Amino acid sequence: MNLFSNTFFTLERALDYSSLKQKVIADNIANADTPYYKPKDVSFQGMFQEALNQSFEAKRTDIRHFEFQNTEDFSTIVTQKNIQYNENGNGVDIDKEMSDLATNQIYYNALADRLSGKLSTLQTVIRGGK
Repeated sequence: MNLFSNTFFTLERALDYSSLKQKVIADNIANADTPYYKPKDVSFQGMFQEALNQSFEAKRTDIRHFEFQNTEDFSTIVTQKNIQYNENGNGVDIDKEMSDLATNQIYYNALADRLSGKLSTLQTVIRGGK
């Protein structure tokens, strides 16, 4: 019997994604003046694919069904190589990074609030509605 729903697992993976994105954005901002530094980004598709691989298993029951195979290798952190904003070869756009930082902070706070609500509901159930 599974005590917790998949919502906790999904929220945990989303918080992991947001935390990793925060670190990558902070690295980009810290290296805004580093010559030839290329900005990095977090691939949501890679994180999503990783989560699906952990919680999803498919079995073919008929030869006419599609095969479920992961033939692509997804990475979570992607370097943006063809971007150059400064004459020193640096590709960091500080305005974009600050905007991404604010967006990610709002996303993280919403996830944390939702997880807190789910835990409060669970606590209410444990206490018997009191």
